[in-house]
Amino acid sequence: MLPPCKPPTATRSTFIETKPVTTIEVDRSRDISQPLEKLSPDETMKANSDQLRGTIAAGLEVELTAAVPGDDIKLMKFHGVYQQDDRDIRDERRRQKLEPAYRFMARVRLPGGVLSSSQWLKLDALGRAYANNTLRLTTRQTFQFHYVHKKNLRALMQGLHDVLLDTKAACGDDARGVMASINPQLSALHAEVYALAKAASDHAIPKTGAYREIWYGEERAASTGEPEEPLYGKTYMPRKFKIGFVIPPINDIDVYAQDLGFIAVTEGKELKGFNVAIGGGMGRTDNAPKTYPRLASVIGYIAKDKVIETCDAVMTVQRDYGDRVERSRARFKYTVDDKGLDFIKSEIESRLGFALEPAKPYNFTSNGDPIGWQRGEDGREHYTLFIQNGRVSNFPDLALFDGLRAIAQVHKGMFRVTPNQNLIIADIEPGDRPAIEVLLRQYRLDTLNNASGLRLNSMACVAFPTCGLAMAESERYLPSLVTKIDTILAEHGLAEEPITIRMTGCPNGCARPYIAEIALTGRAPGKYNLYLGGGFHGQRLNKMVLENVAEPAILDHLGKVIGDFAHNRKPGERFGDFAIRAGHVAEVKEGRFFND
Repeated sequence: MLPPCKPPTATRSTFIETKPVTTIEVDRSRDISQPLEKLSPDETMKANSDQLRGTIAAGLEVELTAAVPGDDIKLMKFHGVYQQDDRDIRDERRRQKLEPAYRFMARVRLPGGVLSSSQWLKLDALGRAYANNTLRLTTRQTFQFHYVHKKNLRALMQGLHDVLLDTKAACGDDARGVMASINPQLSALHAEVYALAKAASDHAIPKTGAYREIWYGEERAASTGEPEEPLYGKTYMPRKFKIGFVIPPINDIDVYAQDLGFIAVTEGKELKGFNVAIGGGMGRTDNAPKTYPRLASVIGYIAKDKVIETCDAVMTVQRDYGDRVERSRARFKYTVDDKGLDFIKSEIESRLGFALEPAKPYNFTSNGDPIGWQRGEDGREHYTLFIQNGRVSNFPDLALFDGLRAIAQVHKGMFRVTPNQNLIIADIEPGDRPAIEVLLRQYRLDTLNNASGLRLNSMACVAFPTCGLAMAESERYLPSLVTKIDTILAEHGLAEEPITIRMTGCPNGCARPYIAEIALTGRAPGKYNLYLGGGFHGQRLNKMVLENVAEPAILDHLGKVIGDFAHNRKPGERFGDFAIRAGHVAEVKEGRFFND
């Protein structure tokens, strides 16, 4: 058992007295055109944090409030934890003069979405004990625990540690969870790419001892005189940084939405190297034209043994040149556009010590998951289960949570969380398949895959009631909206047509909406922006066609476009491609022109 944490005694002064940093240390190679005195408050906060320690340990012990104080709210993000509150009851608690119902979300670091059955069972137990009897599969192949009380956070973290999991860098201004393609039909190749993704994740997480001290109760190690964060320094990255590995022809990780993407290049079944794509990102702000989504640019090719040093080179370029004054423009995509792609590529090559080779040919055909049974090249079986919007819970008509626990209790292989919020029961010996099939039928989980082409290609962020940024419903609303759109599709004989649809409760883009063929982003309760024209395999941005509208206008507009699509599409033409060709929406050639 892990020893209990022994934080300092919490007093009022613990949270209001800090020693200010008068000068923020910045790497010598940093772009010095940004005056230090004008850096954003978050930069000072990070520099003052004692390498992410802050006063988090003391704040966890305070029983008078369910929240944590001051800057610790932001610092805890680096530890994979968000402070939230139940927005369904926020107004009622305000009327009763009570503080908001503060709870926490904890996000697991799970490179490539791969976990064992024993790890699943531990996550299941933690979800039942501390997270309101639910788990959430995310669009970055991991798990989120919601509704966690402050008093239970350490127990949750230590429970994860029991099965070699953690939440390090799952949030914050650092390298987030690293994604990797899920493709059972290429299992040997997948295994090699997954190993590289995991190595990249382990390499890129912060090295500070703050996590072990706060959550595991370890004593602070004596200083060696060496920097505690050799890559990140005292102010870490300007904003979050996302890395992903993809295996064509399925662009399941949406590689063009990553800050740094590695596109596998093979000869036969052998992995040779990767095309490198940089500068992708989905986030934007309404009514802020200087913010926009951007697709990553492919800048060249590297051999597979150059992955880690390429991660370092690209990350340090963003570390040193990213905007630390205007936080809304601190993502790598803006650095690439502001400095120019040629300049950024040159800086990367300078730090690598060699020039990138020209990009190799590759081809994508979709970004969805192979639903149902697949057999890998090694003869093992894999079953991909559609999980609507990633929510694992026991519903009134479906015991999904219990069913997956029953499967994990007998499953001898692995589980894989997909970038589309689905779950693969993976690596099943052929002789063990019948037992899995019995449980799928017993708990009616096999019925989940009997969905329309639209629903199977749908994704939503969490939004209400837990996300503090949400302006409209998403996870709780998209299923009913899809049902209504399905009715329109069925009327035109398109019930099985695969069309990507994504919804978020705000414009930040957590479900990667701006590359979907149909997308909706929340503006206010019941009001959304509607976008059309994204690429079926994530290769093109969409464009707004309706702003701040409610469901009747959304369905009316979609009805007209779907009707036209049914009657005038070309053979094999995708919905997003048709919407552009038929003039329903203008094509967006580049992220900088997204708001035009």
